[in-house]
Amino acid sequence: MSVNPNNPTSPQDDRDYSKLIDLLVTAIRDEVSGRNLNHDELSNIIIKLVDKKLAQANISLPDDVYKMVLEEINNDIVGYGPIQVLLDDPTISEIMVNGPDQVYVEKKGRIEIASVKFNDNDHVMRIINRIVLPLGRRIDEENPTVDARLPDGSRVNAVIPPVAIDGPTITIRKFAKERLGVQDLINFGSLTPTVATFFEACVKARLNILISGGTGSGKTTLLNILSSFIQDNDRIVTIEDAAELQLQQNHVVRLETVPPNIDGEGEVDIRHLVKNSLRMRPDRIIVGECRSGEALDMLQAMNTGHDGSLTTIHANTPRDCLSRVETLVLMAGMNMPVNVIRGQVASAIDLIIQQTRMPDGSRKITYATEVAGMEGDTIVMTDLFKYEMRGTTAEGKVVGELKPTGIRPLFMDRLKKAGFSLGAGIFMPPPAKSDQKRRK
Repeated sequence: MSVNPNNPTSPQDDRDYSKLIDLLVTAIRDEVSGRNLNHDELSNIIIKLVDKKLAQANISLPDDVYKMVLEEINNDIVGYGPIQVLLDDPTISEIMVNGPDQVYVEKKGRIEIASVKFNDNDHVMRIINRIVLPLGRRIDEENPTVDARLPDGSRVNAVIPPVAIDGPTITIRKFAKERLGVQDLINFGSLTPTVATFFEACVKARLNILISGGTGSGKTTLLNILSSFIQDNDRIVTIEDAAELQLQQNHVVRLETVPPNIDGEGEVDIRHLVKNSLRMRPDRIIVGECRSGEALDMLQAMNTGHDGSLTTIHANTPRDCLSRVETLVLMAGMNMPVNVIRGQVASAIDLIIQQTRMPDGSRKITYATEVAGMEGDTIVMTDLFKYEMRGTTAEGKVVGELKPTGIRPLFMDRLKKAGFSLGAGIFMPPPAKSDQKRRK
C-alpha cells in the first residue's frame, strides 16, 4: 500500500482506499459470519472491528475519510454494497448495474450514469447472493437468472454468466415509499381532472379495464391509483409476480407467485393463482401483469361474472394490446380459432388505457379506448380520449394535452346506474381557438 508523505500511516489514493476497504470487509465478514445479530448490534461490532484492524495495521485516517470508509464497509456487510446509497436516494426510481464499472439510475424519468462502482465481478456476485440467498432463491450457471424482492418491496432481477456475456447484472425497480394518488397524476400532467372523474366512474361501475404500456411507462402506478376507486366492501384478490400494489381497502387478499426451488419443484405461477382465485369468492380480481396463458383465464373470469377486474399488459397502442392478448391466449395451449378468441376479448374487456413514457421521461395517458364489440371478425375500438402532442420546449419538455374525441362510450348507461351522470359534455373536444375568437 502506498503512503502519503504528509501522513506516513495513511493510504495515499483511491486505489489504496478501495484495497483497504476490501481487506477490512473480508476480515470483518469472517468474524461476524454465522452470528445472530440485529442491524444495530452488527453496526456497533463493525465499528469496533474497524478500529481494531486499523490499529493493528498502524493506519491512521482523517475523520472524514474514516467516516467514508466506515460507511462503505457497513453498506457492504449490512446493506447492499455500493448501490445502498442509491437505494436510500428517494429521487431514484430504478437502478441498473451492467457490470462493476457501469451503474446507471433513472432519476425523474431520465437515465444517467451513477458515480458508484463495484470492485469487480465477484463484488457484484456477492451483492446478488446477499439479495437472493435469504429468500431461498438460487442463482448459478444452471439457473443464471433470478427474480427477487428486497425487504422494502423493490423488485430485483439478476442475470449472471453464461447468459450475461459481460458479467453479472442487477436491475432494481424501487418500491415507492410514498403512494401516489390521482391528484399527483393530475399535477404531473399525466391526465386531466375530467378524465380522472371518468376513470373513477368506470372503476365503480365495474368495467373490466386493461392498462397497456411499455416497460417503465407507469402501468403499475396507474393500476394502483385506479384500484383506489374500488369500494371498501368489495372482496379484492390481487395476483402478482412480486407484490407491488398498495391497496388501502380492508378486504384484500394478496397472492404472489413462487419460483421453483433448487430441485425445480414447487413453482406456483400466475395462471395457477388466477384459476385458484375464482374459488375464493372474489368481487374483483386484479392481476399485476398478464404475460402468458393466464390471459385466457382472466378473460374467462371477466366473462363469467367477475366484472370490475383490472390488469396490465405490455403493448405500445390499444390495437397492439388486443393483438397481444390474442397471442397470450394462444400461449395457454388451447386450440381456439382466432375469431373465437376475439369474441371472448370483445365481450370481456370494456376499456383500454394506454400509458406511454414520453421522450422527456414523463409518463402520460395517451389513449382511453372503448372496446365496442365485433364487426365480422374484427374487434371494434373507439378512442374516447387521445393525447395530442404539440411539441417540446427549449428544455426538451413535452407539451400536449389529453383531449376528448367527441365520441360517447356505449357503456354510458352502466355509468349512470353506478350513480355517475357525467353528461355528454365531457366527451366533447374544446372549441378551436378560431371558434373562440369568433364568439368573442
